[in-house]
Amino acid sequence: MKILFFGDIMGKPGRSAVAKILPGLKKELQPDIVIANIENLAHGKGVTLSTIQNLVDGGVDFFTSGNHIYDKPEYKKVLEQFGGKIIRPANFAPDLAGDGYKIVEVGDDSILLVNLLGEVFMSEQVDQGPLTSPFYKINEILEKVGHDPKIKILDFHAEATSEKRAMGFWLDGRMSAVVGTHAHVPTADAQILPGGTGYITDIGMTGGAHSVIGVTTKSALARFQMHDLEQKKVALEIPDDDGRYEVSYVLLEIDEATGKCQNITSRAIPIYDINNQN
Repeated sequence: MKILFFGDIMGKPGRSAVAKILPGLKKELQPDIVIANIENLAHGKGVTLSTIQNLVDGGVDFFTSGNHIYDKPEYKKVLEQFGGKIIRPANFAPDLAGDGYKIVEVGDDSILLVNLLGEVFMSEQVDQGPLTSPFYKINEILEKVGHDPKIKILDFHAEATSEKRAMGFWLDGRMSAVVGTHAHVPTADAQILPGGTGYITDIGMTGGAHSVIGVTTKSALARFQMHDLEQKKVALEIPDDDGRYEVSYVLLEIDEATGKCQNITSRAIPIYDINNQN
């Protein structure tokens, strides 16, 4: 099975990039399912009905998220209408809206898709209360699900590279792939771990080129130059959609019989002018 997985889709430039590049990628790579992280989909934070519909219309099949999934007022409507296609971090409090994992049918096969949030350096970014340990939570989920489906994928939305790396080895041989999101910077460590688990610390983002992890350089620099107590007063801005993008994704190839990852390919295009591609 081939799984095409986009890292964090950042605002309108990210949505436009996916809409423009995905038809060609589907023709070239022929994935069985396309997944994207959407916690930054609507102007950099959260998701709305129109922004997720944009990606559904563009050919994305399923969505993971992260700490900003509840940031827009209409998040409940999004989860009601598209709940079959979205997961939120499973280690949020259980009474919060949405599901932390789902078993998705893909052709004649099934995939377990799980979303978890890291703890290291994340406390200031989470407004939904304390998190359950992601290491304990994934054990709980795997014990509940059992051996089937064979194909199991985790989006680990975390800040610290060490925590992501540790999670990869924690799940090596127990999940088909552990892919990191959240940092928006692609890492050069796509690999298959000794137990057969595909791993990458961070897929990277899809958004505006010449930005600072998806926001304008002007607003990012203004925030960095402010005193700590004043930084949050500087609004981070999404760049205009000028047709130039950063596009980052991984292609996972999984053995349906064993659930082992046969290949993981990472592609990060730092400056991608889609309008000028053949």
